[in-house]
Amino acid sequence: MPVAVTSRVLKIARQPYYRWLANPITDAEWEEAHRLNALIDAHRDDPEFVYRYLADAVEEVAGVHMAHRTAWRLCHTQGVFSVISKRKKGKGTRPGPPVHDDLVQRQFSTVKKVNEVWFTDITEHHTGEGKLYLCAIKDACSRRIIGYSIDTRMKSSLAVRALNNAVANRARSGAEVGGCIVHSDRGSQFRAKKFLRALEHHSLVGSMGRVGAAGDNAAMESFFSLLQNNVLDAKPWATREELRSSIVRWIERTYHRRRKQKELGKLTPVKFEEKLLTQALTLAA
Repeated sequence: MPVAVTSRVLKIARQPYYRWLANPITDAEWEEAHRLNALIDAHRDDPEFVYRYLADAVEEVAGVHMAHRTAWRLCHTQGVFSVISKRKKGKGTRPGPPVHDDLVQRQFSTVKKVNEVWFTDITEHHTGEGKLYLCAIKDACSRRIIGYSIDTRMKSSLAVRALNNAVANRARSGAEVGGCIVHSDRGSQFRAKKFLRALEHHSLVGSMGRVGAAGDNAAMESFFSLLQNNVLDAKPWATREELRSSIVRWIERTYHRRRKQKELGKLTPVKFEEKLLTQALTLAA
């Protein structure tokens, strides 16, 4: 059918048709297609990410900048959703099954040796530049924060770095950590394959509490409560670096070396571990 006849029947001009025929894909459509491909690639690497984190990952890895609203529109149009937040028909929104049994059963006070049980969890706080995430690992016996990691994103690598940091710190003192129980909640970071491989690599044993039961990980909740009162809520934080430095300084200087704890016989975590080491050397002699 001639173009002239079709245009007359549809009551449109012929010029737009010829412009489209000469350039069927606009520059904007071409750029949007590249952005979508980059988002899909980022989602394939980290399927738990929501659109905001996907946009940040695309800019960091591929150098493709886009607003969060644009990332949301493209992801929503193409059905790219986080595997964690996406609702599924006929199923609730509760986390998936635990990858470990609960080996602690809230028996915190019965731990009498260091490197027997570790607790771990993640907390977040806002700054003027965005959120900052802290993953910490605490020894159930001495209550010392033996490892931690701070980052701008709550990925499984955050938990892995904290675990590696804890193992490295214990290795410097010549301690053996094989067989130690690492207890956490059912967060996706602690159920991720990267974290499970790290546990296996260091010969550690995983343990998980129940869903919605804060008491199952009360040891970490108490530490985060102290951190909240003494650092996070102390003032508004303008930059992530300012908050990061304050967190590290409070853990290493105040919590470890100045804050005496009643449960430790009014000793600090560092002094308590030194006392345990002295007792062990005395018994060995």
